[in-house]
Amino acid sequence: MSPDVVVLDYGSGNLRSVVRAVERAGASVTLTGDFDAALAADGLLVPGVGAYAACMDGLRAIKGDRIIGRRLAGGRPVLGICVGMQILFSRGVERGVESAGCDEWPGTVERLQADVVPHMGWNTVEVPSGSRLFAGVEDERFYFVHSYGARSWDLVTNDRTEAPLVTWAEHGGDRFVAAVENGPLWATQFHPEKSGDAGAALLRNWVASLRPGAGRIS
Repeated sequence: MSPDVVVLDYGSGNLRSVVRAVERAGASVTLTGDFDAALAADGLLVPGVGAYAACMDGLRAIKGDRIIGRRLAGGRPVLGICVGMQILFSRGVERGVESAGCDEWPGTVERLQADVVPHMGWNTVEVPSGSRLFAGVEDERFYFVHSYGARSWDLVTNDRTEAPLVTWAEHGGDRFVAAVENGPLWATQFHPEKSGDAGAALLRNWVASLRPGAGRIS
């Protein structure tokens, strides 16, 4: 039985390539902004292309921030990609405009401090030990297209809380968060759907972590 994945449609583009990539990874995929369908799926993928503020406006218009929060409260998996990762942080600052995010993680998404921006192209990443998301592709390169990122990791954990696994990357001397694995919430700054065989393997790892039927609400 294939896991049921919803790719959340909230007006952020390039969704068809994401849908096809997750289908090839072994999931049954629905592209929708429907609240109940997104809440009940085995896995939810939150894409994102464009400006932080515009993505948050589109997300809130379909109550996507509430969907993400409710899924995580129930331990149901969510994967964010590119701006779909950025909006999981507390806020974004873009061209002088500060926007509130979903606040699943503390921290600010801001412009990269590099000589050449945007960061566009293939890059290696620094994967922590024990990563399930990068299993088998720890030393591969992934495709990035972005000008903004989370340049620090500010979530404090204690001995009763499992510390998230944070993957880093570097561009032009500036380090930024490239991926996070935090309980049911995983995310990548790069585009796995554009990252060839390595990206396909990463998406298979996420799909394989889903339990068919476990996320459905009776």
